[in-house]
Amino acid sequence: MRGRGTRQAESAEIDLTPMLDVVFILLIFFIVTSTFAREEAIGLEPPPPPAPDQLNQPQVPAILIYVDESNLITVNGRLADISSVRANIERVIAETPNSSVIIQAHPKAKSGVIVKIRDEAYNAGFRERVNIVISQTS
Repeated sequence: MRGRGTRQAESAEIDLTPMLDVVFILLIFFIVTSTFAREEAIGLEPPPPPAPDQLNQPQVPAILIYVDESNLITVNGRLADISSVRANIERVIAETPNSSVIIQAHPKAKSGVIVKIRDEAYNAGFRERVNIVISQTS
């Protein structure tokens, strides 16, 4: 048993420096190659205040489109479907060409319905005179 002497155990150490280098290189690679999408939002700018000379002029009629909390749509007080919104807007334009569109929505209404109504107003020829209003609940 001469060949079986007791040796002290060697300390097992792992050098982590190369692994940290690889992690930092991967981190830099993913930061450099990532792309950030720019989100487009709906413009909700309020209409400009009327000029003093416009205050005494007769008011231009507006097309009021109301969306309640269960996403039911009414156009000027009449119940309408999303597919008939454009036809209703075009009918009112034929009667009064200078009218504007006001989309009044309940806070719990789905935003997709509001966007579809706005798109229908845009398709009917309105670009500047479309206003979106969120109703105040009490």
